[in-house]
Amino acid sequence: MEYAAKSGSPEKQRVACVIVGVFEHRRLSDAAETLDKASGGVLGGILRRGDMDGKPEQTLLLHNLPNTLCDRVLLVGCGKEREFDDARYRQASRAALRALRRSGARDVTTYLTELPVRGRDLAWKVRETVVACEELRYRFHAPKEEDGPDTRLRSLTVGVESRRDLDDAEATLLTAQATTAGTLLARHLGNLPPNVCTPSYLADQALALAADNPAITVQILETADMEALGMGALLSVARGSRQPPKLIVLEYGAETHKNRPVVLVGKGVTFDSGGISLKPGAAMDEMKFDMCGAASVLGTFKAVSQLKLPIHLVGIIPSSENLPDGNASKPGDIVTSMSGKTIEILNTDAEGRLLLCDALTYAKRYEPQVIIDIATLTGACVIALGSHASGLFSNDPALAKALLAAGEVTGDRAWQMPLWPEYQKQLDSNFADMANIGGREAGSVTAACFLWRFVEDQRWAHLDIAGTAWKSGKDKGATGRPVPLLVEYLRQQVA
Repeated sequence: MEYAAKSGSPEKQRVACVIVGVFEHRRLSDAAETLDKASGGVLGGILRRGDMDGKPEQTLLLHNLPNTLCDRVLLVGCGKEREFDDARYRQASRAALRALRRSGARDVTTYLTELPVRGRDLAWKVRETVVACEELRYRFHAPKEEDGPDTRLRSLTVGVESRRDLDDAEATLLTAQATTAGTLLARHLGNLPPNVCTPSYLADQALALAADNPAITVQILETADMEALGMGALLSVARGSRQPPKLIVLEYGAETHKNRPVVLVGKGVTFDSGGISLKPGAAMDEMKFDMCGAASVLGTFKAVSQLKLPIHLVGIIPSSENLPDGNASKPGDIVTSMSGKTIEILNTDAEGRLLLCDALTYAKRYEPQVIIDIATLTGACVIALGSHASGLFSNDPALAKALLAAGEVTGDRAWQMPLWPEYQKQLDSNFADMANIGGREAGSVTAACFLWRFVEDQRWAHLDIAGTAWKSGKDKGATGRPVPLLVEYLRQQVA
């Protein structure tokens, strides 16, 4: 797919289709008004006959509009003008691109980018346009045979009002393409079946990223390496699986950027049966998505390297399966983490925090400026926030604020949850330094409190993406979140 920015009047665009907006009660946008005048009022006449009112997601494809150079004009309903906000803009963009998939258009120019969205600039609108296009083009290829990406639409040009805006729009197009490339990588990895996407497969994907970009280096720690480091918590999760666990460590920009790194830690449980504390059978297939935190780290590295961001970035992915077996961990077992802290495993289905706690301890050897972990950690977070926002926990107000702001810009939103010392008591154990669960109350909070014990005084944030990493039902599949949030946060750190 090719993207470009262009200034110029819509009636002079020699393309297969021009996209313009129409607000409710047939109120033409500025670009639509220009086309109407050029055609001698034909556009307005069609609308007055009742073919379209401008309600959200309505579309009307017109051919051979008089006195225009384009083959088609696509009218897109935008709803009430005073209510046209972020959500309405995304809705209009997706409706337009879905309609184009049913047409024969190969190249299009959109003027939706000229619509005023309160509090949003041109860069935001350009980015959202690319995101919408790439999301709708995505197909999961293997192993199910499906149609590939829509090959008819080859290029999309965003219209800008002034030539002065071209440089900014073109720079934004590059950023948006890199971010969506990372998002779609995370999405694809999440969608792979668990007999394909094993810990070894994730390690191979990290090595492939490094092979494509010399700024990335990769180290794969095997079972013996983790045993030597004393990672008893992480290794306890893998005991029931025949797939060997991996600790995947990526580093970007270490040679050119000597500053302390930002460390991303992604949970990589490639299938989670719950172990001996076996999950119910219904929807257990969706536990292949339990590695979406790991996928988001790989996706973020792909985007950052494509953007060539001037930053020192480390990614740590503890990866394992969690399966029942004669050698699997049992409720009541006590393990010793890399930190030396002992953990009583009361529930083997609370395994993600066992992987993460050793990875977080390992992360401290890099003397990071920030640690951010990303994990499909708790069903409790899904109950609290649903599928719209990731749960954000942090011991640093400035870091939390920056991550929340990045989520607002990208639409990949998070919501800050409490992280108060009072919750820590729920993790008390009679037999070890702590238990791995804190009871039914505030399950997402006590999980974060558990992780906090291992980062100690480091600047740290935890993103619980259990509700946002994938969709269920007829649209079942990984979303690629929170790659957009993470990339925007990193961009802002070097801006």
